[in-house]
Amino acid sequence: MHQKLKTGVIYSDFDYKHRIKLTIMEDSKMKKHVTIVGAIHIGFGILGLIGALALFFALNFARGFVGGDEIPTMVLGFLALSLPLLVGFMSTLGLVGGIGLLSFQPWARYLIIVVAALGCLNIPIGTLKGVYSLWVLLQDETIKLFEMRQ
Repeated sequence: MHQKLKTGVIYSDFDYKHRIKLTIMEDSKMKKHVTIVGAIHIGFGILGLIGALALFFALNFARGFVGGDEIPTMVLGFLALSLPLLVGFMSTLGLVGGIGLLSFQPWARYLIIVVAALGCLNIPIGTLKGVYSLWVLLQDETIKLFEMRQ
């Protein structure tokens, strides 16, 4: 079966349904918000990776000042490894999820929901970023955008 769009061109059923989905996606108000959330998570992901690297060097630098004391050296060594790994891991998740959001990948929506929920614990900027991300990604219109992508 063939359908006719406003342009007068005849399309097969597959092309017609595909074009309708693209038209709905282009006209969506939430598409812009999803793009903003993706960009925010990419930006903060890059900043977080830079921060994790700086934290690693700063804590290792501080470890040199404690001298031969065994306990402070051990504590700073543990912190110099664990904190940058945690910050780097969360930043990488946000970066990968943000890139996925820009292409409306359904897995990215779930990933950013988790990252945003955890980010709400980081007061005040993480809370603002997390609440906005959750508001955008849990809207019915946004869910439909990602369902069309599948």
